[in-house]
Amino acid sequence: MRTKQQIIEQLLSPGVIAVVRAKRADQAVPLAEALVAGGVIAVEITMTTPNAIAAIREASEKLGERALIGVGTILKPYDCQAALDAGAQFVVSPICRTELIPLAHTANKPIMLGSYTPTEAQIAHEAGSDFIKIFPADTLGPNYIRALRAPLPHLKIVPTGGVDLKTIGEFFKAGVAAVGAGSSLISKDVLEKDDWAALTKMAAEFVKAARAAKAG
Repeated sequence: MRTKQQIIEQLLSPGVIAVVRAKRADQAVPLAEALVAGGVIAVEITMTTPNAIAAIREASEKLGERALIGVGTILKPYDCQAALDAGAQFVVSPICRTELIPLAHTANKPIMLGSYTPTEAQIAHEAGSDFIKIFPADTLGPNYIRALRAPLPHLKIVPTGGVDLKTIGEFFKAGVAAVGAGSSLISKDVLEKDDWAALTKMAAEFVKAARAAKAG
């Protein structure tokens, strides 16, 4: 079983977290398989996915040590605990819900709370959030991350929203720990057609871009 620190290290390498809002629960396993084949091992199955807890359990059981299956869009402690019990390796919330932190840490799993302002980000950090999800990042961009990290360099920031192949490099250059990628990685067309080959190709492109930005 991975420790919290081991999970954190794997989330940072290559640093691309796939945000999965599947249309059906049975898409979770082949979707995760396709992502892993392309090098993206962090798979955040959101609670907006139909039967999300069952999808997390199945993906966790079938992908085992080959992937990090996490849960996203967690708003309530009950859902957080249910996802952890189902095998979620990390927890993500789009909001600053600090009461979720003890649940994740008791299970020895990292958690990422959502923030938009410097105050929210610092509150989440002081409460013990392992990462700070800046969301929605599409209206803020890399320059906001740079400005935020100037007085708050200790924050491990993960922007979500607005991260694509054109912007991923600038986000990493701005000092983010990792990025969350949703529709730019897992397109509507891929989900409608179950086009896992296309998803694997796109995942590989994201990984290549992330590694290039870090190396640079």
